[in-house]
Amino acid sequence: MTTDTTGTAARDGEPRRGGPADSPFVRACRREPGPHTPVWFMRQAGRSLPEYREIRANVPMLESCRRPELVTEITLQPVRRHGVDAAILFSDIVVPVAAAGIDLDIVPGTGPVVAEPVRTAADVERINPIGRDDVSYVDEAVRLLVAELGDTPLIGFAGAPFTLASYLVEGGPSRTHAKTKALMYGDPELWHALCARLAEVTLAFLRVQVDAGVSAVQLFDSWAGALSEADYRRYVLPHSAHVLAGLAGAGVPRIHFGVGTAELLGAMGEAGADVVGVDWRTPLDVATRRIGPDKAVQGNLDPAVLLAPWPVVEAAVRRILDEGRAAPGHVFNLGHGVLPETDPEVLTRVVALVHELSARPAA
Repeated sequence: MTTDTTGTAARDGEPRRGGPADSPFVRACRREPGPHTPVWFMRQAGRSLPEYREIRANVPMLESCRRPELVTEITLQPVRRHGVDAAILFSDIVVPVAAAGIDLDIVPGTGPVVAEPVRTAADVERINPIGRDDVSYVDEAVRLLVAELGDTPLIGFAGAPFTLASYLVEGGPSRTHAKTKALMYGDPELWHALCARLAEVTLAFLRVQVDAGVSAVQLFDSWAGALSEADYRRYVLPHSAHVLAGLAGAGVPRIHFGVGTAELLGAMGEAGADVVGVDWRTPLDVATRRIGPDKAVQGNLDPAVLLAPWPVVEAAVRRILDEGRAAPGHVFNLGHGVLPETDPEVLTRVVALVHELSARPAA
């Protein structure tokens, strides 16, 4: 008996139903009916969980991403606690950039900080290609997790070229992305060279995760919402499309997500993902009209709603499920990451509520 990278077991070359590939999450990503609307949360393995804070105490972020046993435990924590329909690999979007030779650190309370920002052609040349050996700890963590998770799918992820480029050019997080845009507008040739290099690093990083057994991947373009649609199409879309196209034959669903991307949803849908993530600003039925009828959607509860009284949370969950029915497939999620001050019990109740309200009779 053999097992493919999506977890569907095969005997004598004939696939059988079951495993992660037949899970509610993967079925929704593929726009197939399932027993209920699946739910997972961005940053679900994170600062809202006391067990996460305990296990991460005194372990720097980048270091924690390079310890396979620690990555495995952190990734499993929200699956055990909340009963979510998918796990997402605990990592950070700058992990492959660090593996590519860029000197950076993830500073608590600040985020990624780059020692020598990328501003010239020589700087771009410092970004090396990566392979499995450069991120062997990720390969090992994915394999450990796939064995532990059983029928629960594991989502791999990476940062999109634009968002990675923004960190590298700015030297750290930015509210205006002024240096990034100055390079983008002022030296388009260098900009495209930088993004092309980052696209190859990102694609290689995702291929390692797919080869190790993840059931889906998500490409985070967290800061793409800082751009107009015209600029997105000219400076960003080709590079994100290259990453997603490079995984077209991988046999796993591809999710594409950004924040503040209401005006970009149509273009992001064109980038080649199977699922487009939607932040909380755009109702899912509106987003579906912009994205098109051939994509599933993911989202999109405002993370701050989880801090409100339960009747408010319940009403918001019901609304989003109603709006999500306009899409050919819906994965329930937040419109961005779980806030640190969120009560974990509320997340658990949201999962149960989504399952209850969306339950479908067996065929």
